Amino acid sequence: MRWPIVAGAVLGLLAVMAGAFGAHGLRQVVDSRGLEVFQTAVTYQMYHAIGLILLGILSAVGLRRRILSMAAGFFLAGIVLFSGSLYLLVLTDIRWVGPVTPLGGLCFMVGWVLVAVAALRR
Repeated sequence: MRWPIVAGAVLGLLAVMAGAFGAHGLRQVVDSRGLEVFQTAVTYQMYHAIGLILLGILSAVGLRRRILSMAAGFFLAGIVLFSGSLYLLVLTDIRWVGPVTPLGGLCFMVGWVLVAVAALRR
């Protein structure tokens, strides 16, 4: 199961780039609350990018790949929905994306539950 490792590496790189952009490029553009929201998006993206990499490693030690693959899909969806909606909110001030954020958080939670299930079913 290589795709979660590749996706995690790319999303980790993008999180570092977004963090640098937020720290240097947004400071003069958005208020402190906007910077805080942007940083939250970066943080959750990085945590779950690392999580994706770990899922690929866990599949190599015998945990159920099917369940881990589903968890990886939920992590990926969570990054897009949670972090993506926060990035859009800060960068575009489009307010309708706000309700999408909790769906991303739910995807993260489902992904973590699936990791636990994969460990229990080993």
